[in-house]
Amino acid sequence: MENSINWQKIVKPYAVADHKKSWFQFFNTVPFFFVFWALAYKSLSIHYGLTLLFSLVASVFMVRTFIIMHDCGHGSFFKSKKLRTIVGYITGIITITPYVQWANNHATHHQTSGNLDKRGTGDVWTMTLKEYESASPMEKFQYRFYRFPFVTFIIGPIYLFWFTFRFTEKGNTKEARRSVYITNIALAILIPTAMYFLGWKEFLMVELPILMMAQLLGTWLFYVQHQYEDVYWKRNGEWSYFEAAIMGSSFLKLPKFLHWCTGNIGYHHLHHLSHKIPNYNLERCHNENPVFHQARSLTMLESLKSIFLHVYDEEKGDLITFRECARRMKENQNNEANSSINMTEPAPASMGK
Repeated sequence: MENSINWQKIVKPYAVADHKKSWFQFFNTVPFFFVFWALAYKSLSIHYGLTLLFSLVASVFMVRTFIIMHDCGHGSFFKSKKLRTIVGYITGIITITPYVQWANNHATHHQTSGNLDKRGTGDVWTMTLKEYESASPMEKFQYRFYRFPFVTFIIGPIYLFWFTFRFTEKGNTKEARRSVYITNIALAILIPTAMYFLGWKEFLMVELPILMMAQLLGTWLFYVQHQYEDVYWKRNGEWSYFEAAIMGSSFLKLPKFLHWCTGNIGYHHLHHLSHKIPNYNLERCHNENPVFHQARSLTMLESLKSIFLHVYDEEKGDLITFRECARRMKENQNNEANSSINMTEPAPASMGK
């Protein structure tokens, strides 16, 4: 597929940062996050239901803020590296994410997505059917716990963003470590200051719902973009960058307004094909080039169903539920038992004897 398509030439016109569009997106996102944060705080004196409504809107702008940081990390939002770094750090602090450390891990994800031999960095833990079948009871329990929706979408993001991101990682570059330190110092100053002037209880009543809703939405978006029934997974020798992008990253079909709310990250197949395309050019690139329409499209309903797909059957090439996994494991065991019986049965006597 890849050899017959000069996709680099096709995406090149779109993989150019437009500073006017970038700044327009920055100013219709980051200031409005603070506006709705302030409205959520002010509404505490009226009704907490209203506070949660404003918090929900603020969480959408937090997701868009994260997408800006995300694009800066890919080198696609501004042409200037210095400007990308400044904006990346600012948006990283808002989303409590160490900009450089996260960007480095995410770059690895792009280079290994869909590669069964290079899983483990920046992706969702996915076991093959054979791996799950041969796993110990404790390993099976850990995997099922990890894949339980409440853990995946609620506990997992809290653990990752609130705790894991506060520490450097083994093998970090100096710049990545610095991003962790700077983000932590900024949060250590800003959070107590906000608590002092706004009240610690009031601050938490606003900030925590915003963080949790934004992280839930962001995690769901990331999850469904690489977790669906006929997702692409190949071993290293068969793996193709183009096919991994087009067949292993979904096109999430959302209403235009929701694409705006999520920074066009639903056009994930194109983002994985060329991370240099700014998010505001992804839709146009998809619409103007039918060759990219072969990507696996997911509706909202299909994306919700994918939440319950957990184990990848390498032989059949599909992601399956734990129930189907158990059925196929039993089927494999029966086939092996029958094969063993056939091998031990004595050969029939020769008719000539």
